[in-house]
Amino acid sequence: MPEVVFSVDQARSMRDQNVPGHNRWHPDIPAAATVRPGAEFRVECREWTDGQIGNNDSANDVRDVDLQPCHMLSGPIAVEGAEPGDLLVVDILDLGPVPQETGPKPGQGWGYTGIFAKQNGGGFLTDYYPDAYKAIWDFHGQQATSRHIPGVSFTGITHPGLFGTAPSPELLARWNAREQALIDTDPNRVPPLALPPLEPGTLAGPLTGDALAKVAAEGARTVPPRENGGNHDIKNFTRGARVFYPVHVAGGMLSGGDLHFSQGDGEITFCGAIEMGGFIDFHVDLIKGGMEKYGVTTNPIFMPGNVEPRYTEFVSFIGISVDHDTNTNYYNDATIAYRNACLNAIEYLKTFGYSGEQAYLLLGAAPIEGRVSGVVDIPNACCSLYLPTAIFDFDIRPTADGPRRADRGQCAVSS
Repeated sequence: MPEVVFSVDQARSMRDQNVPGHNRWHPDIPAAATVRPGAEFRVECREWTDGQIGNNDSANDVRDVDLQPCHMLSGPIAVEGAEPGDLLVVDILDLGPVPQETGPKPGQGWGYTGIFAKQNGGGFLTDYYPDAYKAIWDFHGQQATSRHIPGVSFTGITHPGLFGTAPSPELLARWNAREQALIDTDPNRVPPLALPPLEPGTLAGPLTGDALAKVAAEGARTVPPRENGGNHDIKNFTRGARVFYPVHVAGGMLSGGDLHFSQGDGEITFCGAIEMGGFIDFHVDLIKGGMEKYGVTTNPIFMPGNVEPRYTEFVSFIGISVDHDTNTNYYNDATIAYRNACLNAIEYLKTFGYSGEQAYLLLGAAPIEGRVSGVVDIPNACCSLYLPTAIFDFDIRPTADGPRRADRGQCAVSS
């Protein structure tokens, strides 16, 4: 086993670890460990909410989750010799749930998918599903099943939702300025357009006093992806993947977490993956001056791994950039098109006995494929959603006999 450079006791909050992690992006957060180029090492991770969600049949915990301390990240890990302008080469060697543990925390043999309430984060379809719901998934090797969505079993593409490098002070200031400008266009929107720096709940490794206060006042929230990487939620970011991260500060300062047992393209419920704690093994190296050499200014580059389930038959759903309720056309809007593809898939699954909430949870967690199929045929963008047929224990293909409707139980609901 590679050397563990960041360890997590799953029975304790990230704040109470021997070496605490952090939950904001800021260049002043000190390194928790230092490795050399060419090193192989293990990072252990806490589930992203720091263990607020339980293995039960109520979604009240999802409804009431405190998002101020999220995400809980492991790191930063400094890489010797990394300088601004370099590319940090990160190989994912292995990852998974908490090894050899069963228990009350996500990753200890189970994980969860949540639909967040509109008043507390919302999701891709929050105008249609504004309340909180949850599904618990049990892990059986690579397979996931749920008592809340019966009739389904699938192989997960385990991956980290979030990893990235620290921003420079200048880059951090740009993030905060542009996101505040977006918020100012509609400051009372629910859910908000963006999340500004927030002092309550801030964790910055071992920092205390004035140093912690500075991070709390300036640190960027970890919810969105940005130029440093961050919360990309790419399901093929799995074993065998290689990521080239831009380096903005000395050491690179690699941090991350938010491990997922599985996820569909888009993570559409906001907490749409199967969330868990666990471990991830890395190999790191450097390309000196790589940002200029490869024209990297605002993005990481990644090469997906070749480890994924072999689903070959799908029922696919199309969406176009039209609000069908109001008969309003939007010009080549891929977001609306993909939203419609998701809604069309949900309506289809409801004919087999699933509730809309169960179908929504399933599309967030299962390895569906989302595709931008066309953005040139004015005025309608076209997106498609590919749902693997083999994940169901009954035939979901359209036939002359009609859908095989049955009692499919229910997901966890909030009171």
